[in-house]
Amino acid sequence: MTTLQKADFRRHLKNRKLAPVYLLHGPETFLQGLAVKTISKIAITEPGFRDFNENTISLNDVEVREALQAAEQLPIGDKRRVVIITDLYMSTNHLITSLKGNADEVIARYLEDPCQSTVVVFLAEEFDKRLKTSKLFEKLAIAVEFKALDHGEAVSWVRDKLRKAGLEAEQRTIDALVSLAGVDAGKLLVEVEKLAIAALPEKKISRELVERLVKHSRVLSNFDLTDYLVAGRREDALAAMKKILDDGAEPVMLLGLLSYNFRQLFIAKELMERGLERDAVISEMRLRGRSDRLLSAARRGAPERFRRALVKIARADKAIKTSIGAPRLQIEMLVCELSLG
Repeated sequence: MTTLQKADFRRHLKNRKLAPVYLLHGPETFLQGLAVKTISKIAITEPGFRDFNENTISLNDVEVREALQAAEQLPIGDKRRVVIITDLYMSTNHLITSLKGNADEVIARYLEDPCQSTVVVFLAEEFDKRLKTSKLFEKLAIAVEFKALDHGEAVSWVRDKLRKAGLEAEQRTIDALVSLAGVDAGKLLVEVEKLAIAALPEKKISRELVERLVKHSRVLSNFDLTDYLVAGRREDALAAMKKILDDGAEPVMLLGLLSYNFRQLFIAKELMERGLERDAVISEMRLRGRSDRLLSAARRGAPERFRRALVKIARADKAIKTSIGAPRLQIEMLVCELSLG
């Protein structure tokens, strides 16, 4: 097997000859999701039996051994089944790694003799290539890195989406769209769909339309920042903070969002400590959209850590509102503190 880049992986899927095990990793999660759907569509040829033959299992809920036991089950009414294993953390950080106990051995045994009637897709939140098990994935499975799109790739991706939707836009307009919305494919798709509606009936997207709709309606998403803070990734957290503030967010607004996220983490952790299962936590908290990421982060932290974070956020909020130090400096100091736990 081998490690493939996105373009090679697309060609591989066009051949429709699937490998028994894939590992997808990297920051471009939207395109990962599309890849998973494509693999499943190729593997499962009887749509009526999809519910029986497609399983998604989070390593936040079960151990690797149990997840791979599901891969040993025979398909029902079709030739193959698909098992999608999410929340795999392959890290040297013992606090977040999924490779605990004999997980390395379990994975190695499966990779050496995978079930031929099942396609297993691992989605790795973190993939440290230095680990022995990471090298096994690259040797015995197909590993695909979904790097973040650069500006040129994002422009090409948007241009292709516009063409397929029958929309017109000049090159400078597409450049402006990517510059404003960023290079995340999922966010770009949301903006393209929004612009497509606004451009009716002419189906021509102008730069003025982009600047009016995209620039003033960007959704401030700071869960990446929260995730980095929980993982102790200070440099990534500072970079995310800088981007959020540079995009025009007010420091007080960012504090409010951080406070909300850490309250959610604290509540989720408390519910987990009381023995509630994943679905019960989602139901109790009425979570939508980012539930998997939030629950994954909650599992990696202690309730006391989330409680301390809320106290620190409240102090920073008071300091900003009482003009003790520059707001941006207060935020930067807070991010450094929160990344330490």
